[in-house]
Amino acid sequence: MGNSLFTPLKAENLTTLKIRYDFKTGLVRLYAAKEWEKDLDFSRYNRDFIIDGIFTDEAVYLNTKEVWALYEKYDLKDYLNEVIDLLRAGKHFGIDAYYYEKYDIRYMMHEHSRKLGLMNKSHSIMAGGIRRHDPEEPEIDVIIDGLNLGRGMSFKNIAGNLSFGGCKATVQMESLDINNMEIMGFLAFAMDSCRNMTGPDMNFPTEMSDVMIKQGYSMQFTGGPSAKTGETGKPTAYGVYLSLLKAVLFYEGKESIEGKTAALMGLGAVGWYMGEHLLEGGVSKLIIADINPDVVNKFIDEYPGYNIEVCPVSEVLYQDVDILSPCAIGGIFSDENIPKLKCKYIWGSANNQLKASSQEEEIRLANLIAERGINYQVEWWHNTAGVMCGAEEYLWDGTYETLMKKVEAVMPSNTWKNLTEAKEKGITPTENCYRYCEKLLYE
Repeated sequence: MGNSLFTPLKAENLTTLKIRYDFKTGLVRLYAAKEWEKDLDFSRYNRDFIIDGIFTDEAVYLNTKEVWALYEKYDLKDYLNEVIDLLRAGKHFGIDAYYYEKYDIRYMMHEHSRKLGLMNKSHSIMAGGIRRHDPEEPEIDVIIDGLNLGRGMSFKNIAGNLSFGGCKATVQMESLDINNMEIMGFLAFAMDSCRNMTGPDMNFPTEMSDVMIKQGYSMQFTGGPSAKTGETGKPTAYGVYLSLLKAVLFYEGKESIEGKTAALMGLGAVGWYMGEHLLEGGVSKLIIADINPDVVNKFIDEYPGYNIEVCPVSEVLYQDVDILSPCAIGGIFSDENIPKLKCKYIWGSANNQLKASSQEEEIRLANLIAERGINYQVEWWHNTAGVMCGAEEYLWDGTYETLMKKVEAVMPSNTWKNLTEAKEKGITPTENCYRYCEKLLYE
C-alpha cells in the first residue's frame, strides 16, 4: 500500500478518518473512529439501516491529539503533514476517508468548499464526480488529483450558476461489479455521509447511477443512461464549443471556426462530441489523438470526406494549429512544454489542464501561455455543462431540452463577460475568473 492514510485504520480496526482545515485561522482538526463492525452488510443500506444509524456498540472515537499519536505510531506523521500541506496550498476544507475492509475499498471525499451549498435546501451541499483509481496507484497522487478536481468543482459550480460547494470523490478499488450490492451500498453510504451530489467519472460505469437510484441506495447519483437529461459528455462538449465560438468572436470579430485547423486530444465521452462540433463548424483540418487506436479508427470511419489526420498522443499538444482542444487527462501544461506550443487557442474540456496545485500557480502558468500569444481561459469556466446536467436531473427533474437551453444561455455569455473584464483589467482571463470566484468562496 505504501504511504497511506488507511494504514492505521486497517491496523487498528477503524473505519473513518476526517481531516479539517480552516484557511482563515490555520487550525487543523483530526478525527478518527470505528463507526461500524466488519460484518456490517452494506447491501442493507437504506433497508435495515440509514445513514445516521448506530452500527456498533463498541464505537471508538479519537480526537486530534490522539490521531496525531496514531499516525506517529505507524511512522506516518510526516505523510499526514504532507497531506495537510496540500489542503493549505489550495484552501481546502478537508478530506473524509472511509475504509471498507471486506473489499479493501479506500474511499476519499476531497472537499474544497461547502460554502455555496450550505443554504441550498437540498440534502447535497456539494457537487462533484466520483472516480476510481487502481489500488496500487500511489495514494499521494490520488489525493493530489482529488484535491485539484475538488477545487476546480468549487469554481465550476459558480460558472454554472449552481448553489453547491465543490468536491471530488476518489475510490481505490478493483473494477466495480454493479451487481455486488454490498459494494454499491457502501459507496452510496459513503457518498450520502458526505452530502455530495455526484456522477460517475473516470473508471466507473455510468450504469452505476441507475443502479443506485433503482435499488434505493442513494438519490444523490446522476448521469446514468436512464436519465432524461442524458449522459454528460454531449452537453459538456456543446458548452465548450459555444464558448470557443464566443472567444473567436471576441478576438477576431467573427463567430466562426470555418477554415481553421484544430488538434483534439482524447476521443472519450466529451472529446468525441467536441470532434464532431469542430468538423461541423468547418475546420479545414482536424488532427486527432487517443490512446485507443480502435476509437481513432471508428471516428475516422464515422466522418468520411473530412480532412482528419492522426498523430501520437505524445505529439498532439505541439501541432501547428489554430485550435488545440485537450479533452482527456489533466496536468498537461507546464513550464517545460508551454514554450513548445504552436496553437492560437487552447480550448477544451479536460479538467485541471495546468500542472498546478494552487490557483496562484495556475495564474502564473496562464500568464506564460498569454506571453506566447495564445488565447486561453481556465477550463472550469466553460466545461461546466456536465455538472449542470447533474443539477438539472437532481434539482429539477429536467430533460435534455431544458438542459441545453441553460447551456446556451450560460456558457457563451460567461465567456464573453470574462474575456471583456480581463481585457479591461489588463489581466489574463484565468486570473479574472479566480478573482470573481474568490469573493464568493473566501470572503
